[in-house]
Amino acid sequence: MTVSTKAATPSTTGSVCGTSGAAGSPDGAAGPQPNPGVRLPYRTARPLAPCDLWLAGNEGRPPEEIEPGIPSKALGRYPSSASLEAAAAERFGLAPAQVLATAGADDGLLRLCLAFLAAGRELVLPTPTFEMIPRYAALAGGEVVEVDWEEGTPYPVDAVLRSITPRTSLIAVVSPNNPTGAVACQEDLRRLSEAAPDALIIVDQAYAEFADEDLTVAALDLPNTVVLRTMSKAYGCAGLRVGFSLGDPAVLELLRAAGNPYPLAASSLSAAARRLADDISPSVQRVRREREALLETIRELGLEVAPSQGNFVFVRTPRASQVRDLMAGLGIAIRAFPGVPGLTDALRITLPGDSASFTRLDRAMRGVLAPEAVLFDLDGVLADVSSSYRAAIRETAASYGVPLTGADIDRAKAAGDANDDWRLTWRLVVERGVDCSLEEVTERFERLYQGTPSAPGLRAAETLLLDRERLERLAAARPLAVVTGRPRSDARRFLEEQGIADLFRAVITRDDAPLKPDPEPVRLAMDALGVRTAWMLGDTRDDVESARAAGAVPVAVLPPGGGDDARRTLKAQLCAAGAGLCLDRTTDLEELLP
Repeated sequence: MTVSTKAATPSTTGSVCGTSGAAGSPDGAAGPQPNPGVRLPYRTARPLAPCDLWLAGNEGRPPEEIEPGIPSKALGRYPSSASLEAAAAERFGLAPAQVLATAGADDGLLRLCLAFLAAGRELVLPTPTFEMIPRYAALAGGEVVEVDWEEGTPYPVDAVLRSITPRTSLIAVVSPNNPTGAVACQEDLRRLSEAAPDALIIVDQAYAEFADEDLTVAALDLPNTVVLRTMSKAYGCAGLRVGFSLGDPAVLELLRAAGNPYPLAASSLSAAARRLADDISPSVQRVRREREALLETIRELGLEVAPSQGNFVFVRTPRASQVRDLMAGLGIAIRAFPGVPGLTDALRITLPGDSASFTRLDRAMRGVLAPEAVLFDLDGVLADVSSSYRAAIRETAASYGVPLTGADIDRAKAAGDANDDWRLTWRLVVERGVDCSLEEVTERFERLYQGTPSAPGLRAAETLLLDRERLERLAAARPLAVVTGRPRSDARRFLEEQGIADLFRAVITRDDAPLKPDPEPVRLAMDALGVRTAWMLGDTRDDVESARAAGAVPVAVLPPGGGDDARRTLKAQLCAAGAGLCLDRTTDLEELLP
């Protein structure tokens, strides 16, 4: 089915400087009026958790550092791209006049739209596809005619042919397609060229090196094509921002006129020429092997995935943004498309091109989508300790004349290395000028918490945050464990008094391992359960850092209590510490788990 989407055209009403009022102004205010084709800036939705393995942008694996070695004399002149264009021409088997070096393939796309679109002219565009193409078309004042291209299917050439009209100026063929990885073939190009001799066929080959067939030569044998290539993908040089437009010299002259005269810096030109001479086939083959392995893993995990010929795979899941965020909890960034029509349930995962990184990616996908176990911190996650441990901290400090608020304790917990409430209380008291020992503070704390023969302890106020019925359902699906900084006797007593001790196959305490944020207690729990992947629920920075370092998916949960502002602040802190997601309450877990 063909859908016509008209890009905005410049308004003919109102003053150019906006003095007569509001036409086209976002808020109706007077002032300079923007080109109606200008949209919101291109931005990708980024996860809140910090990521060190970036698999969201389809950049290729970078080469070893390239030293441009640019003489200072060369920096004093506008750079010429002639040498790089000659090297690219040799690489693609063309004459230098058939190559235009641009600031990435994006620059080539923009030039094509500016050179060949205007009001009343159309671009035929199979979608979903690279999102900058309709943006550039709108900027040029053209009209976009969208054609559905379902993932896993060949290029929809018949539907495109039906959409061609005398107004058709450009036809887009993105192959392999971004974000789906689907491809066109030589016959598709031939049919389009013959059916629209007065139109220009854009053949975007950004991912050609990873595909079964490179369409460049076949495309350039046709009279009305321009091929786009880039050094951002297979060559791993996205930071250089170097691309190439290949085609008829007369067409390229128009593209030169449609953009900046010196689009590339001297350093990029020099480094690109060096990189262009490298043999990239080993890294391409590694990516292809990773692609097949990841497709197999994803199918094994029960997700909908289509074949891909790019350096990425395209996945459908109704929990796309959630999976993106949970992967970020393990430091891996993948691409989701929130708010993009037709792609809100989609993920795009770039192949890393490195065996260690791929092993990490594969394990993370399994951990996020099919965790073998669930681990729980105790305080604030399973047990409401707002009137016990938190109260013991405040009352112990008060016994030394030190008033502490809940906010004071929250700040100390958020700073990390605060899994030991005895030591945390001692530190807070000492920081306020009191001379006392850890042993003395611990003794006072324990009297308050445990109670005495004449006074019940604060521990009697503790309640369960996740009822037995829910825990039974969770335990029926996968083994559960507790990882806590409590002494073993205290942890066991709480679980037994609440009638849930039998539901946990392992309980790791401060008697068994160093305190979190050390990853050892989480690793011990996973070893005790005999699993390699797990989710770990915790309410502090230490919980998050411990889980992440141990390879368990860190899921933060807000402890009971606190105002809205305090809870928002804590949620942001836990995500910044590395939590992929932060739940408002522990009971939200059941709906979240796959």
